[in-house]
Amino acid sequence: MSRMGTRPRVLVVGAGLAGTATAIRLLHFARRPLEIVLLERRPDYRSAGVAYHPDGNPWDHVFNIQAGRMSVFREDVLDFIRWANQEADRRDWPRPWAEREFTEQGPAPRRIFQDYLQDRLAEARRESCPGVDLVEANGEALDMDARDRGFEVTVGHLRANGLERLRPGPLPDTQVLGTDHVVLATGLELKDPPFAAEVAGHPSFVRNPYSAAGVRALARLPSDATVAIVGSALSAYDSAGMLLRNGHTGRIHLISKSGTIFRTYPDTHEHRVLRLPRPDTLLEPYRNREEFLARVATAWRTACSTVREDHPGIAPAIVSECVAKAWEPYLPEAVERIPTNELRSLLDEFATTIAASRVGAVEHTMGVIEHAMRTPDGPVELVLGRVRAITPAPSGRLLVSVAAQDERHSVEADLVVSNFGREFDYAKVKAPLWRNLLRKGIAAPHERTGRGLEVDERGTLLGADGRPTGPVSTVGALREGDEIVRHGRAGAFTFNLAAIKNHSVSVAAHVVEQLELRQDGLNDIAARHPHYRSYASNPQEAARAALEESVVLEVRRLATRQREQREALDSRLNASLPSLACLAALPTDVSRPDRLMRAVVNRVAVERLNDLSVTPRQLRRQLGIGNVENLEG
Repeated sequence: MSRMGTRPRVLVVGAGLAGTATAIRLLHFARRPLEIVLLERRPDYRSAGVAYHPDGNPWDHVFNIQAGRMSVFREDVLDFIRWANQEADRRDWPRPWAEREFTEQGPAPRRIFQDYLQDRLAEARRESCPGVDLVEANGEALDMDARDRGFEVTVGHLRANGLERLRPGPLPDTQVLGTDHVVLATGLELKDPPFAAEVAGHPSFVRNPYSAAGVRALARLPSDATVAIVGSALSAYDSAGMLLRNGHTGRIHLISKSGTIFRTYPDTHEHRVLRLPRPDTLLEPYRNREEFLARVATAWRTACSTVREDHPGIAPAIVSECVAKAWEPYLPEAVERIPTNELRSLLDEFATTIAASRVGAVEHTMGVIEHAMRTPDGPVELVLGRVRAITPAPSGRLLVSVAAQDERHSVEADLVVSNFGREFDYAKVKAPLWRNLLRKGIAAPHERTGRGLEVDERGTLLGADGRPTGPVSTVGALREGDEIVRHGRAGAFTFNLAAIKNHSVSVAAHVVEQLELRQDGLNDIAARHPHYRSYASNPQEAARAALEESVVLEVRRLATRQREQREALDSRLNASLPSLACLAALPTDVSRPDRLMRAVVNRVAVERLNDLSVTPRQLRRQLGIGNVENLEG
């Protein structure tokens, strides 16, 4: 039981992709009564967030990657495809999509992802264990205070049915909600571009193209109008592609400080993880910026040549992605050698270039834009340079001032679209929650990168003193800096679906483990035995066969969505735990050694589910869950 004599409560702040994915896993993993409160300040963003909500995503806005990589379950790679083809309600879909048979390599509209996540959340709710309940609440988390192993969270405009353990808050229309664990999944934060201060409210300036107002502005634009799109990241292509598909003939200027153009995935592309030689030159001491970039360029060319020579079947457009992925295990060591100021500067300058090397886009998105750029006198033009200012022009249009090296020029446009820019420096985020958490020292900006927040290896939030501030976990964009320095992930891969899948598994497993240990009187286990998570790290210290049998059962339990099958696996796992008594490193003064063994097994199982060295398809085979419905298969 919790500190308040009732079942424990977990509050998930943010119900977009990250929050919904974590809630799904909590519903799957919890074996004892638990209340999960999924809080969202914008009801239209529930199970969608910025990237997928229908009002900001017309039907031609498709996933950047192939539909076959969009499953919310990494261990079940084709789940989204099966849902789209067999379960989705297509009655309100336009004919081209309603009649489509979705494939692994093909496109799919982003707006249907909200329906998919809602269906999977509803399924998890139905298949949860007795006493495990989900409360979907609307409201904005404004502040948090630690209280006796938990937190009290102040929520504004809270709307929820059947929610107890509330008291009036300090401000009008606020309430204080007690919770045993908080999961922060607040998603991307909007950035105020300083160059657009004079036109922030101008009708010809679109700050957020993924808003209903932004979509309307693009849809209503005369076909011969001149458009300037600031930025050349993938979201810029959504705006340009929407215009072109609607028959736009006027000039479209893609303004990019790096001049980066993303690659188009081949129709037959299948994600692969290659083993490439260790890039030793990247791991030499850091001398200066120019010398380091020269080393990176040389090592990059060598690695790309190796891929082309050793893997001739890989399409040229995919070579850079294969190299970037293969280098991830070595990048933390390379990053460690770079001084903090230099690291931040390099990330700022090369963010788009890094993103373009790590991921491409499907032909549905890129084809119409590439055609418009290749065609003589085509409407799309890439403008190289950094935007210095956007100001009203005497003509009533907007003037975009661009600086490129030693020259400056201007683009006059009927509409200017600010490519969706996120604020990654939480010291600048204006949301009340983050202002309060940073002011109180409950959270701290990521010191090395200035991106995201300080967290530990489990995603637990660290305070200004570098220590965990209590039972607070993080998922998604909040962990950007940590993903860079700990896992070598870069660009959007620090917070996109791929990262969130792993975060949701590890955070949900950690939350359930901590609550169960507390209920069993072992809440001080980490303090008394700080290395308890690594007792099985050396197989020579364990009964290998017994440990492996238990881990396999736990992996299958975590990967199973049907309650009856999970309970059967749980029973088998409990029966196998006594055989682990011979784990040599287990402490002898633990009152419930079975609980400690269970935590050890769970940790190993989570590590296997989150193994980044293999593709999801390889992971499924490696874990022996080729068919989750057939648990013996």
